[in-house]
Amino acid sequence: MKQLITAKLKLHPDAAQFQALRTTQLAYRDALNAVSRYAFAHGKMSNQVHLRDETYYQTRATYQLPAQMATNVPRQVGATYKTLWTMVRQNNAARKAGLTKKRYKGLDQPPKYVSPTLTYNYQRDYSLKPDHQVSILTLSGRVIVPYTAYSQHSAWLQRGAHIGAAKLWYDKPKKQFYLLVSLEIEVADPAPDIHMGVTGVDVGVRYLAVTATSRGDRSFHSGTRRSSPKPTIMRD
Repeated sequence: MKQLITAKLKLHPDAAQFQALRTTQLAYRDALNAVSRYAFAHGKMSNQVHLRDETYYQTRATYQLPAQMATNVPRQVGATYKTLWTMVRQNNAARKAGLTKKRYKGLDQPPKYVSPTLTYNYQRDYSLKPDHQVSILTLSGRVIVPYTAYSQHSAWLQRGAHIGAAKLWYDKPKKQFYLLVSLEIEVADPAPDIHMGVTGVDVGVRYLAVTATSRGDRSFHSGTRRSSPKPTIMRD
């Protein structure tokens, strides 16, 4: 069977490469917010094709994004608005049914993107090189950056895995870049005799999540902020 996993590559750029990556991230985030404001001003638009047609050239000219990144921006913004419109419709239905009196306010203002994480398409925006190096597209061209990864992830990257899109993520407190690569790997089909237990997760309204195991253990996660978050655990 196929399984999707994420390989976490720890990047080791030099000073110039670090600055190029950071500048690209911030420009991408600025472009997201600009297109978000445009979509909001034009009927809270969620159609990705229309957003691309109406903002692509301006995005490239203003933020100097490469072609594929400039295409990803309206795609991501359109997906965000589509999700918000779905939540608006669900809220309207719940209010009509008398389940709530609160109005969903997610579309009262343009969605604002805070995280500078950006998406890279494999072979277009990034590619793997020999000797644990990766070629990554920036505003000033491609940079070849060494990386380290878990040994198993490295093995899958080098052979057997289907490599998909990646996200460039910046850990600001540690000032560290990571490339989160989507992998599709082949694994053995699960068999009942090799599993000691099964855990089910249900996302609800009263609790953030409720889990239950085949041995009768249950835990309730409220999702509230606490200094030492601990789930409520019940055991038969």
